[in-house]
Amino acid sequence: MTLGMPINYAGDFRETIENLADFEGVGVQRVMVPEAYSFDAVSQLGYIAARTTTMELQTGILPMYSRTPTNLAMTAAGLDYVSGGRFILGIGASGPQVIEGFHGVKYDYPLGRARETAEICRMVWRRDRLEYDGKHYHLPLTPEHGGSGLGKALKIINHPVRERIPMLLAAIGPKNVELAAELYDELQPFLVHPDFVDAAFGPALAAGNAKRDPSLAPLKLVVQSAALVTDDVELAEQALMGVRHHMALYIGGMGARGKNFYNSLVQRYGYVDEAKLIQDLYLDGRKQEAAAAVPDELVRAMSLIGPKSHVAERVEAFRSAGVGVMLGSPVAHTHAERVETMAALAEMMA
Repeated sequence: MTLGMPINYAGDFRETIENLADFEGVGVQRVMVPEAYSFDAVSQLGYIAARTTTMELQTGILPMYSRTPTNLAMTAAGLDYVSGGRFILGIGASGPQVIEGFHGVKYDYPLGRARETAEICRMVWRRDRLEYDGKHYHLPLTPEHGGSGLGKALKIINHPVRERIPMLLAAIGPKNVELAAELYDELQPFLVHPDFVDAAFGPALAAGNAKRDPSLAPLKLVVQSAALVTDDVELAEQALMGVRHHMALYIGGMGARGKNFYNSLVQRYGYVDEAKLIQDLYLDGRKQEAAAAVPDELVRAMSLIGPKSHVAERVEAFRSAGVGVMLGSPVAHTHAERVETMAALAEMMA
């Protein structure tokens, strides 16, 4: 199992990057930079590429709608170049609240766009001339689809370091999970309960793997989890409370009532009544009560928080569930304690 970690896009960025060397030194093998609707992830990863030597660099995630497939491919090729072949292109659909609200772009056909984006990116990295006539993207753009007729079928000028830069799809819906298993190198679902991976994702993974190109390596499952290795019960409870509030935000507040992907996922874990209650409380503005309604078993099972023996058990649960990359989010109060937690995780995952 590969150990990685996300970095926060708030706070003192230079100090954060200076500290990355310490994490790299104790065995953290990947860093993920989120984007959401904050600062872009690409500029930060370019800086990180120059300040690290072995870490893989992952976007987590770049929304497909805010960049064209060729722009995503160029960006990935550029980051792979400056990092010496250490980049993983993590993309996803995000949601209509962000795509239409922040980017002002119509949120439509996420499944079809994810397929065509992967196909076009790989054409770019192979240096094929871009002649692509999909349902959503047309290269060159012809008059039939609103173009001037002056577009040329071009190929990227530079030679990419790799013609198969790893692509990660962030997804939890069955159809998108199936697509990832068919076409992508990695899948990053969210709010993963290791005991219910097969129940929530198994049929979709099986359907996608049945169509997977044999030339592709097996799909990697990438999971993010809060991490704190400590014997201090009070500190552990504080950390778990943070996880509880974070989960309530997604289960209850990410999306509209009846259109919340995370709420649906937790229901697939079997927490049907609990998920509905969390959403009702959260959308009614009762956020503290919504957090309190998140089942304790769910919080503890999805976290790497507690004594070393307990965390080691959770690591093995994730490993047994097929997780290939664990993105541990250290939640200790000091940098030294966060490094200590990641060092302990690296030892467990070796």
